[in-house]
Amino acid sequence: MESIFFIVVAAVAVISSLLVITCKNPINSALSLVMTFFCLATFYVMLDAPFLAVTQVIVYAGAIMVLIIFVIMLLNIRTETAKRSSHAVFAGSALGIFVLFQTCLFLMRGGMTGAPGPLDHAAIVKAGHVELIGKALFTDFLLPFEITSILLLAAIVGAVILAKKKI
Repeated sequence: MESIFFIVVAAVAVISSLLVITCKNPINSALSLVMTFFCLATFYVMLDAPFLAVTQVIVYAGAIMVLIIFVIMLLNIRTETAKRSSHAVFAGSALGIFVLFQTCLFLMRGGMTGAPGPLDHAAIVKAGHVELIGKALFTDFLLPFEITSILLLAAIVGAVILAKKKI
């Protein structure tokens, strides 16, 4: 039953990700991206990582997509009316098929290293996902976390300044 559910969610994820790049309307592309994020959150739940699933929904499907849709509406992006050149579509398709082939080849030939990490499954279950992630985020990775928040703030300020010049 799990494998059937996985196949259905994977098919929805692939279809919605294809809609992200094929929709001519940017709002429809953004909504398809939200659906892809929800499918990814479902995969996290299936991998027994509920914290990552909730974070995926709150941060990406919620906050980041609201920001993207706000920027699309603020900048008043028009739909593409010009016809795409066939050689660019062919080159992009060929590159995508090559990358897909290489990924499948890597996954079939590759294997798990079997190297033990600092935490095993029993320690993760005992302490909990959220506690371990929070401890690592606010001790070992505090500086990258804060730099990321400053970069996001700079991007928002830059988008507002660019939009103000056109108004």
